[in-house]
Amino acid sequence: MRVPRLVGLMAVDARETAHARGLSLDAPDRPDFHLAVVDYVVRQFPQPGAEVPRDSMVYVWFDFGEGEGGGGVREPRIPRPPKGGLQRELDRPGDRPGDTFEVSSL
Repeated sequence: MRVPRLVGLMAVDARETAHARGLSLDAPDRPDFHLAVVDYVVRQFPQPGAEVPRDSMVYVWFDFGEGEGGGGVREPRIPRPPKGGLQRELDRPGDRPGDTFEVSSL
């Protein structure tokens, strides 16, 4: 039997898919795995398509390990960055060569 692709499925769907194929599912990073519903699977072992005997254990993870990235779904930044390219800071009066200004003495 081939292991189905579980990555990208929600926990409840991953459990149903594995069960329908006669496989057991475990989540080492989730002691409360039986309660997980809407979390998405990000890794699995064995890999999809691997040949395993019926009643084999498939391990799934819902979070990337340290150093593996896993920024997850990002929401848009608010406020959005300004459109266009870099903008030059305007010169202050007297900064350009040739500009003259008066210095008052006290």
